[in-house]
Amino acid sequence: MVTSKPASPAAAQFETTHWTVVMSACGTESADATQALESLCQTYWFPLYAYIRRRGKGPEDAQDLTQEFLARLIEKRWLAEVEPRIARFRSFLITALDRFLINEYDRSQAAKRGGGKPLISLDQERAEGRYAAEPFTDETPERLFDRRWALALLDQALTRLRAENTAGGKARLFELLNPFLSREAESEEYARIAPQLGLSINAIGVAVHRLRQRYREVVREGVANTLMDSAHLEEEMTYLFSMLRGPEFS
Repeated sequence: MVTSKPASPAAAQFETTHWTVVMSACGTESADATQALESLCQTYWFPLYAYIRRRGKGPEDAQDLTQEFLARLIEKRWLAEVEPRIARFRSFLITALDRFLINEYDRSQAAKRGGGKPLISLDQERAEGRYAAEPFTDETPERLFDRRWALALLDQALTRLRAENTAGGKARLFELLNPFLSREAESEEYARIAPQLGLSINAIGVAVHRLRQRYREVVREGVANTLMDSAHLEEEMTYLFSMLRGPEFS
């Protein structure tokens, strides 16, 4: 499990984040803001979809509502109304989604944009498959939204870490060692892996340590990209990972 760590000088690198770019260009025709918002939406669409499903909508309605909601965000129809210094993209998104669902759009007028191609593409089968595979819980939709948000963030970080290692010629090392990002090795497990990588047991331990360290860095960057101010980074890290301490997510 990834945990937060004390603030360090490295936090300065988070001063310019995706959410900062979006909000600084609020109400303008900024290509950078649109690209940054699209990136955020591509990462966090599933928590939105699942939240809508938990609100009682069927799969097709949830897909349409999620795509329509994200399309409106990307087209910046609402961002001009956002409080200029709102701290967290997560908080803004759930508030905006609730408002959107209360004033549910008229589906008969929800013409597909771009010649029938939605701005954010959702794989309906994949989305519903993920939703159906989740364990049953009686927690509130809001709490589950935050948990799914944290899981989406970890998934994004893992994808980025895999890409970095593949680009560096370490794809095999990553595939064998990434299970240890969230758990300790069992007895003799390093010894079984070492011959496959041509490394000593001690070298395997060092590689795992470095991989975990880089994973934490990537996760922190991901969290920071959803914040307006890096001063909130440790608080957000602590909160999000408290969402993952249930037994089914341990």
